[in-house]
Amino acid sequence: MSEFLHLLAPLDLGFTTLKNRVLMGSMHTGLEEAGDWNRVAAFYAERAAGGVGLIITGGMAPNKEGAVLPGAAGLFSDKDIENHRVVTDRVHGAGGKIAMQILHAGRYAYSPDCVAPSAIKSPISMFAPKELDAAGIEKQISDMVISATRAQKAGYDGVEIMGSEGYFLNQFLVTRTNKRTDEWGGSYENRMRLPVEVVRRVRAAVGPDFIVIYRLSLIDLVPEGSTWQEVVQLAKAIENAGATILNSGIGWHEARIPTIATSVPRRAFAWVTKRLMGEVSIPLITSNRINTPQVAESVLAEGCADMVSMARPFLADPQFVAKAASGNADAIAPCIACNQACLDHTFAMKLTTCLVNPRACYETELVYTPTDNPKNIAIIGAGPAGLSTAIVAAERGHNVTLFDGANELGGQLNLAKQVPGKEEFFDLVDWYQHQVNALGITQKLGKFATADDLADFDEVVVATGVSPRDPEIEGQDNANVLSYIEVLQGAKVGKTVAIIGAGGIGFDVAEFLVTGDSPTVDLQAWKREWGIADPAEFRGGLSPDGPQPDKPEREVTLLQRKQQKLGKTLGKTTGWIHRAALNMKDVTMVAGVNYERITDEGLWVSDGEARENMRLIQADTVVLCAGQVPERSLADVLEKRGIKCHVIGGADVASELDAKRAINQGSRLAARL
Repeated sequence: MSEFLHLLAPLDLGFTTLKNRVLMGSMHTGLEEAGDWNRVAAFYAERAAGGVGLIITGGMAPNKEGAVLPGAAGLFSDKDIENHRVVTDRVHGAGGKIAMQILHAGRYAYSPDCVAPSAIKSPISMFAPKELDAAGIEKQISDMVISATRAQKAGYDGVEIMGSEGYFLNQFLVTRTNKRTDEWGGSYENRMRLPVEVVRRVRAAVGPDFIVIYRLSLIDLVPEGSTWQEVVQLAKAIENAGATILNSGIGWHEARIPTIATSVPRRAFAWVTKRLMGEVSIPLITSNRINTPQVAESVLAEGCADMVSMARPFLADPQFVAKAASGNADAIAPCIACNQACLDHTFAMKLTTCLVNPRACYETELVYTPTDNPKNIAIIGAGPAGLSTAIVAAERGHNVTLFDGANELGGQLNLAKQVPGKEEFFDLVDWYQHQVNALGITQKLGKFATADDLADFDEVVVATGVSPRDPEIEGQDNANVLSYIEVLQGAKVGKTVAIIGAGGIGFDVAEFLVTGDSPTVDLQAWKREWGIADPAEFRGGLSPDGPQPDKPEREVTLLQRKQQKLGKTLGKTTGWIHRAALNMKDVTMVAGVNYERITDEGLWVSDGEARENMRLIQADTVVLCAGQVPERSLADVLEKRGIKCHVIGGADVASELDAKRAINQGSRLAARL
């Protein structure tokens, strides 16, 4: 009997049945915009074959003014219908169901043509929207209805109408963005008129036997957000208008509270969906930071929802449901919610993929074909680069031996997992260990491989990682100076600390040093830290007391040489979270300094090329996070011996601790060996 009885139970919608309670939530991948519809179909069909109950596409624009970006995909013509039919046919052929999300961005649209209920510029967009008149509103309704009917013609099983996250329909609901005094503004009945009318007219256009999901913002997390009474009122009205299912939306994009990053506790907002259970009779979906079948099962078993939405976990592993159903849940590649290759790529106008699974969105290009010429492959280094190479090579049928000087797999992932807010890395390391064991990879841990050890292998891969860069600061050998490695491995650190280097590692070390018990594993502490309240008590779910983090464990100063904002090189969608977290812990951030010398009293610094304003940063401990250099001494020896080798990961290019590049590089190497 499966341990996931609730998760794998079918969901009867009356006119159709979903085979389980798992929704693959909407993600913008950029695939549709690329125009290769075979590639789009391959992406979705692989997830359908993996057993997910229902797939939701990335957001499709109903018209030009509603597009998130100029050129965003939609269903604007018969040709578009034909293209989307390629996708729906492939998904159905793989045994799946798929719905198309209709996404009108409103004032979030990155275009001078954007429109909104009122001409109020978003803090996350450079364009002020045009206020719609009555005819303009009617056009938006009509265009969304037409999108739904075209989706039906294209073979979709349903549509999801995006009404949350601060997009167009959500903008009509709150006085923060709707200052109208006509029939579309003023009272809440008027403000909710538009989303209700859209659902009503979509249902009338598509008929009864078509899934209509409405994405409802349950907790806005912005000032002047909806009250819980308003949320319930809208939910009931949307049900009466003809929706089949309600999906949970959490937080507006402009909210200054993280909702899906790795530092957010698992199932952090399931309690909000549970509060809506019983208020409506149609199924409810809960979402955000549900990334394992165990977490999903617990959410359903506790009555928090009728179905769970997981998006990024299906980038990490398209076989998520199939593995859970077959009793092989330990083999599921974990989504660590890092955002580095998905959301960060989206906001950088790059194609989405996944740090853990570089095949995501590259299914037609990165193919792991079984080898007809098995080789004996040696891989030196059991960090992300070496592990990804080993696993893919072994999956293809090669004989792999993995060497590492440490006594455990994971490399510097074992440092990352010590950082509060990065607990997901524990599961990632565990997954690597599971796969290495399951594939029968020979492990030679606690062994520094030599050239003699490698002479008889057919292929040698050097993935020996990085070494800390020598900052060449006078006094760096003093007893009060530690490397970031020593700190994260548990060395004793004083109560006042100066950190040299403010890249990703510097920020991680600062978080490690100022945080006591990690709020990521304590939902109530995390909610208190970010000022999240019950929306039934406070409008929008914002505490009137604001963020209330625990007191910092230490007094930390974070410094860098470059004269620019600290954290500028952090992830596009997570950098602000790291900066905000450290600011809440009173971390002092200093840019544009020269490191003069380290003494027993702390770190002496100066400003500018003239080395002016010489001063002491008092510190019991000085921590060196001054970058890394490739550790390629073994590769150099091999080359001198005439032993050909492949150098990958940090040993190839030292750029912070770039697991995304390392895993991608290792996987692609293994695919062609």
